[in-house]
Amino acid sequence: MNSVYTWTERFKAVTKHLSDISLWVIRIWLAQEFLYASYQKLSGGFTPPEWFSDLRFPLPFSLLPASLNWGLVGMTELIFGLALLLGLFSRLSALILLIVTYVAVYSVHFDLSWSGWNQIETEDGLGFKVPLMIGIMLLVVLGQGAGRWSLDRCICFLKRG
Repeated sequence: MNSVYTWTERFKAVTKHLSDISLWVIRIWLAQEFLYASYQKLSGGFTPPEWFSDLRFPLPFSLLPASLNWGLVGMTELIFGLALLLGLFSRLSALILLIVTYVAVYSVHFDLSWSGWNQIETEDGLGFKVPLMIGIMLLVVLGQGAGRWSLDRCICFLKRG
């Protein structure tokens, strides 16, 4: 009985640290994805490529000109990608980036309709497998927060002071 209890306690201790590590890894991976996407958009200026100008966006983004959408999404990916990287306002960042991901699926990655849920890119168009995985990871950060290794945690610790 004692050895089972000891094993269980050790398992709990390991998985507690694994939880912190997994949230950190998810945040870092998501941050680099959004920071790279931001770099690709903003390095060319605020003039969108022609393919972007022809896209249909959901409301309210469809009311904005393509150049404003291009710059807005690039800056949003930069600001909230950095926030995820640092673990600062992580739940808010995840929610905003989830909206960005939804708009990307709606506008760019839904070529194959619902049959594209498990496709990346085919001759028939773009699927939304990668944005779906990104969305699932953002939901984890939205639900769990940034974890122990974050500025959110430091701020909460300082407030309790």
